[in-house]
Amino acid sequence: MPEDDTAPVVALRGTGKAFGAVRALDDVSLELLPGRAHALLGENGAGKSTLIKLLAGVHRPDAGHVEVAGRPARFTGPADARAAGIAVIYQEPTLFPDLSVAENVYMGRQPLRSGRRIDAAALDGLVRGLFGRLGVTLDPQRPARGLSIADQQVVEIAKALSFDARVVVMDEPTAALSPAEVRRLFDVARALLAEGVAVLFVSHRLDEVFQLCEQATVLRDGAHVWTGPLAGVGPDELVHRMVGRELSALYPDGRGTPGGVVLSARRLTREGVFTDVSFDLRAGEVVALAGLVGAGRSEVARAIFGVDRLDAGTVTVDGRPLRAASPSAAMAAGIGFVPEDRRQQGLVLDASIERNTALASLGSLRRGWLIRRRDERELARDWAVRLRLKFARLTDPVGVLSGGNQQKVVLAKWLSRRPRMLIVDEPTRGIDVGTKAEVHRVLAELAADGVAVLMISSELPEVLGMADRVLVMHEGRLVAELDRDDATEQSVALAAAGRR
Repeated sequence: MPEDDTAPVVALRGTGKAFGAVRALDDVSLELLPGRAHALLGENGAGKSTLIKLLAGVHRPDAGHVEVAGRPARFTGPADARAAGIAVIYQEPTLFPDLSVAENVYMGRQPLRSGRRIDAAALDGLVRGLFGRLGVTLDPQRPARGLSIADQQVVEIAKALSFDARVVVMDEPTAALSPAEVRRLFDVARALLAEGVAVLFVSHRLDEVFQLCEQATVLRDGAHVWTGPLAGVGPDELVHRMVGRELSALYPDGRGTPGGVVLSARRLTREGVFTDVSFDLRAGEVVALAGLVGAGRSEVARAIFGVDRLDAGTVTVDGRPLRAASPSAAMAAGIGFVPEDRRQQGLVLDASIERNTALASLGSLRRGWLIRRRDERELARDWAVRLRLKFARLTDPVGVLSGGNQQKVVLAKWLSRRPRMLIVDEPTRGIDVGTKAEVHRVLAELAADGVAVLMISSELPEVLGMADRVLVMHEGRLVAELDRDDATEQSVALAAAGRR
């Protein structure tokens, strides 16, 4: 490994990678220095995932090469990259849930006693030592099942340290974390940096990039656009390099005049989750449901749509009572629901793009007992054009699409039903700034067409940029209602923390 902090631990030199006729990377170079955090930025489809897979040994470059400690390296698989000191921490870690934390860290490499039996005490000591280096307290003997995403990522980082990793790639590690969990993850990342580990940080959240990283590289359409220090560079400049437009373009201008009440929720209560929640939602307005993680926002939305039961309270749509705990009744009343977890709850990943788009509209596509494939395909093609979906074939599995394009398919599924009201839970989580702007455009156009939109978001700029009204929840209760002119970062944050 390099002895000074100016020589890269790992570098890509003129690397290129193509998949058929699609060039995912074209002449991209990157250097990772010891003890430095380097951000990798770009829209979905810019080539970030391909670059990570080259470093991880999943793909081999068609052109150029990877260098380790200044020497060309040829990875035939992930084991070679791991042996070279490169570890990747993915957004959704994959641990063995029925094994202990310690067993997950040293899977297949447990210390043995007498050459045969696992030395449990030595294993425990090794893992406690790793957690100590990272500054975290986690019981090595507890099962991995039930760990939060944040704790699972800490386990993966400890595993990387156990392999003497000199480069740790963090791929969207904060997408599913609360602010407190993000702060702890950054403390762990800084502990890695203090040990001389190079960190490659991939995120769509620019505020986090500026908190952690000193350098950044921007990719666009598989090509290298810019590399440089972040000092003196603002978010607007970074966004312009990524997508070719300003940050202000993320949020549409202009607001219509709200119409009559579409949905009225009165004293909604679910014991231990939320209590006495009441609000109205009008045609043509975007209402944001804000608050900290765990405040009960998603649970209120799920109860309105009928996924979860209510212990008390009523919901009416256009003045008519909505049958509780019945998604089919909500759909019949004209409500659509885009859930927080698109991969687990919004899509059938192995099914085609066209099949996923048509899932909520099968009743209107059915002729007798059959679904007409031609009608299904025309519906999908129409919405793919409207939402500017990027795809190869409509018959491809939806799982091969980028996160932003998967989100567009979930939106298309519900928009094809022409809903009176749309609930969107974290509509832009884990997608790039360019696709965020397109999702915001779609929501604004829906409101302009008279659709009532209830948006749940943990991103304050999104709440303030999109909402006509902001409803703030704290510990299961609705504590504030703010008009657009009164909603500021401070007022929303104070209300979310239970302060006025």
